[in-house]
Amino acid sequence: MPTFKSSPEFTMHYVVDDYTDPWREPETILMLHGNAESGAAWYAWVPHLARHYRVVRPDMRGFGASTPMPPDFPWTLDILIDDYIGLMDALGIARFHLVGAKIGGTLARAFAARRPERVLTLTVAGTPPPFREGAEARAPALAEEFARDGVEPWARRTMAGRLGSAFPAEGAEWWIRFMARTAPSTQIGFMPTIACADIRPDLPRIACPTLVITAEESGLASVEATRAWQQTIPDSTLLVLPGNSYHVAASDAEKCARATLDFIACP
Repeated sequence: MPTFKSSPEFTMHYVVDDYTDPWREPETILMLHGNAESGAAWYAWVPHLARHYRVVRPDMRGFGASTPMPPDFPWTLDILIDDYIGLMDALGIARFHLVGAKIGGTLARAFAARRPERVLTLTVAGTPPPFREGAEARAPALAEEFARDGVEPWARRTMAGRLGSAFPAEGAEWWIRFMARTAPSTQIGFMPTIACADIRPDLPRIACPTLVITAEESGLASVEATRAWQQTIPDSTLLVLPGNSYHVAASDAEKCARATLDFIACP
């Protein structure tokens, strides 16, 4: 797996998937995964996207094969955005389509608002409201749990809502083990900062065409609540899929990928 060293203490791992015709110069899609995941979370999207676009799948700072972060790391959205900008600069990619899921969608929305010159289109799938009521109050107890028990108990306890009732049991178990590999030190610092970020001021500043994907019974927010914040993004569209998962990028990967392809082609 290729690496990008943005600072002495941090190395980012990433994958580039490109199955486009070799005589073409394809546009690029940068994919931002969610909390306690890595770029491998996009496994079901890649066959759909990479035949038409160059797909860049980094492991966010602290996650996957990228360098774990200490509990006291000073997390900010801008630090993470700068990590991704540095990677794309190193790859020589000036402008790109941006796709994010879960907290990756929170980061992607802030990214599109704060670095509009880099983002062609934005797609967010199963992403939280721009401000999560009560998240900050829950963070200390979660930090204690991560320090004591690691990430697996939290992943196991929350997986049913994440993937919904129709997802196969063996698939849910894979996702639990996948998320459980996250360093507890990363989670301890990430949850009270990035997971609690307030990006409400960013949404009206998103200038690119935007697609928001949610599920009818998402545990993150109702369709009405999602539509309320989606409509604050000037050039945006809401797609509602059937089901009760909130991680639709995982539970409905093929539908999301096809919708994203159609959107990028005709934003």
